Amino acid sequence: MANRLLVVFGLVLLVLAAALALVEINNSTEDSSQDDPSVIHLRTVSDHTESRDFRAVNNPVEPVYQWPAQAPTATPVPVEYINQARAAEEVLVNIYERVNRSVVNIEVVDRGSRSDFIDSSGSGFVLDREGHIATNAHVVIDAREILVTFSDGFVASAEIIGVDEYSDLAVIKVDVDPERLIPVIIGDSSEVRIGQSIVAIGNPFGLRSSMTTGIISATGRTLESQALINPSTQDVYNNPAIIQIDADVNPGNSGGPILDLEGRVIGIATAIRSDSGIFEGVAYAVPSNTLSRIAPQLIERGFAEYPWLGIRTIDHSQPGLSMGALSVELGLPAQNGVLIQDVLDDSPAEEAGLRGGDTNVTVRGIPIRVGGDIIVAINGLFIADLDELLEYLVQNHAPGDVVTLTIVRGDETLDLDVELGIRPN
Repeated sequence: MANRLLVVFGLVLLVLAAALALVEINNSTEDSSQDDPSVIHLRTVSDHTESRDFRAVNNPVEPVYQWPAQAPTATPVPVEYINQARAAEEVLVNIYERVNRSVVNIEVVDRGSRSDFIDSSGSGFVLDREGHIATNAHVVIDAREILVTFSDGFVASAEIIGVDEYSDLAVIKVDVDPERLIPVIIGDSSEVRIGQSIVAIGNPFGLRSSMTTGIISATGRTLESQALINPSTQDVYNNPAIIQIDADVNPGNSGGPILDLEGRVIGIATAIRSDSGIFEGVAYAVPSNTLSRIAPQLIERGFAEYPWLGIRTIDHSQPGLSMGALSVELGLPAQNGVLIQDVLDDSPAEEAGLRGGDTNVTVRGIPIRVGGDIIVAINGLFIADLDELLEYLVQNHAPGDVVTLTIVRGDETLDLDVELGIRPN
C-alpha cells in the first residue's frame, strides 16, 4: 500500500513539474514575440479588446520581375494658379457665348454658275436690328444667290446692299424677325497694341461657329485689296491700317469678326499669306475704324467715297527706296514723309499749289522724279510714309474736308490748306 502511494505521489510531482515547464516556455515566447518581426498582431475592434499572435512564415522569395524605380511625379501647382487659368478660360467661353449668336455663315452661288450648287462660303456678323450684316467684298461680289445661316441653324436669303473693293468690305441684308438679330459691339481699332490677345470666330471650311485665339502681330500693314478682287484694276489704291494677326484663319473665315477680350469687334478677317492656300501663321484683318466709316456709306447709298489729294509718289516698300534710304542717296532734306513725284491735273493738290518733281534720276534701277514737295505732316501729325498718310485720311476725313499739309520745299517748311476731293473710281 505504501509503495502504491509513493508511485501516485511521484506521478503528481511529474505532472506539476511539466506544468511549470510549460508556463515558463509560454512566458519566454510571449516576451520574445514582442520584438520578432515574423509575428503579426491582430486586434478586433470592440468595447473589449483582446490580442492573439499568429506566426508568419519567414521565407523570402526572389521576385520574378523587378519593377524599375518610379520617377518622382511633379508637384501639383498651387490652387491659385489653377484658378487663374480657369478665369482666363472663362473669359474665352464668355466671349464665345455672347458673340457667336451674332456671327453667321454665308454661302454663295456665283452669277456664272450653271447650277444651284454652293460655289463658295465665308463669314459675317450682324450690324443692327434692321438685318444688315457685314462681310468681305470678295465673299459676295459675284453672288447670284446668298444664303445666311445663323448659329442655331436657321437659314435666310440675303441681298447685297453695297460693296467696296478698296476696303474689301460689303454689307448684305436679311429679312428676318428682329429678335433673331443680335448686333455686335464695334471697338476702336486705333487703340489696339501689338501683343494684345484676340479671338476670331467664323466658319473655316464651312465648319460653323469655330473659335480660335492669338495675338496682334503687327499694325499699319497695307493690302492691295482691290487688285486681289479685280486683277484687271489699273490704278490700285492700297487698303491701309491693316492689322496682322496670328490666330488660325482659313478659307471660310473671311468676313468674320476679330475680337478683343471685351468681345468688341476690332477687325474683320480678310486675307492670309500662304503658299499652300491654308493658314501658315500670317493673317490680316481690316480695322474696325475702316468698317465704321465705310459700312454706313454702303447702307446709305451702296458705295463708298474716299478723300483724294491727287498726287503720285514712290512705292517706299521696295528695298532701298524708303525715304530714309533716298535721303542719304539723293541728299533729300527730309528722312520721313511722302515725296511727291507728280501732281495730277485738276486735282485738290494742284489747286492748293503742291509741286511735283522736275528732275529724273535712277535709284537701284528704278526711275524717280525728284525736286518735288515732301509732305511731312497732316494737321500737325507727323507721318512716316504714304501708308500713314492714307490711314489718316481714310479713317478721319471725307471728301470736302479741309486739311493742313506741312511740306518741305527746298530749304523751306510750309503749311498749305487742301480741300479734299472724291477719289476717282
